[in-house]
Amino acid sequence: MRHNAVNKVHDPVAVEQEEWKKRQLKNRFKQLLTISSPIFILLVWEFLSRTGLVDARFFPPPSEIVGTFLTMGASGDLFSHIEISLFRIFAGFLLGVIPAIILGLLMGLYSPLRHFFSPLIMALMPIPTLALLPIILIIFGVGEVSKIVTIAGSVFFPVIINTVAGVINIDRIYLDVAKNYGANRRDFFFKIALPGALPVMIEGIQMGQAIALLTIVAAEMMGAISGIGYLIWTSYSAFLLKEMYVGLVLISFFGYLFSLILRGFEKKLLPWR
Repeated sequence: MRHNAVNKVHDPVAVEQEEWKKRQLKNRFKQLLTISSPIFILLVWEFLSRTGLVDARFFPPPSEIVGTFLTMGASGDLFSHIEISLFRIFAGFLLGVIPAIILGLLMGLYSPLRHFFSPLIMALMPIPTLALLPIILIIFGVGEVSKIVTIAGSVFFPVIINTVAGVINIDRIYLDVAKNYGANRRDFFFKIALPGALPVMIEGIQMGQAIALLTIVAAEMMGAISGIGYLIWTSYSAFLLKEMYVGLVLISFFGYLFSLILRGFEKKLLPWR
């Protein structure tokens, strides 16, 4: 018995299995913590609102907000707001991300382009896109294009800055090896710059999606007749706070969902991380 126990201790397969079980337990514990924190906040909110410790007119119980969500969903109006907002978010996100990635890779690879565009980007980046909304409305009108352009402008800057930083920080040895083997510009672009910049670039894209959600709410509050931002603003104006909270929860939900999707892509594209 003692001899078998010693063999088990020194058995690499058994040790590996034990380590794997420990990692699984840690992952499950982390998942439990991730799920428990929002549930805890909702339970505390429900308790405070039901007991009158907070004013239920301004902080209605989450259970009543869920009931309002179901009622609005049954009427069909809620899903029309969600559909138009998601269209604006995706269209503006792609319109901002794709040019930012292309230009960011070029700026990172070629210093003349970097020196030419950097002052423009540094000068325009501090200006909030919403501050430019009147100009955007004058140029593109009050239709869908102006809202998509507003989102694209907000997303563009964090993505291009992170992309340039990602390319610049690529180890010079990879560039030297590519030159020595006669790599052409296309190889530099797709096989060196793009993979090398991906880790930092994805962080910029992650930041961009959060900014897109912030921007769509503000843009729809100012110049729209539909969308989640419009729902939040009109509900607040009419003091329909349950409907307003439905809009706020939807924005929070989509932000978390988009973040999970991007992290999933990151794991597929960068398995070594």
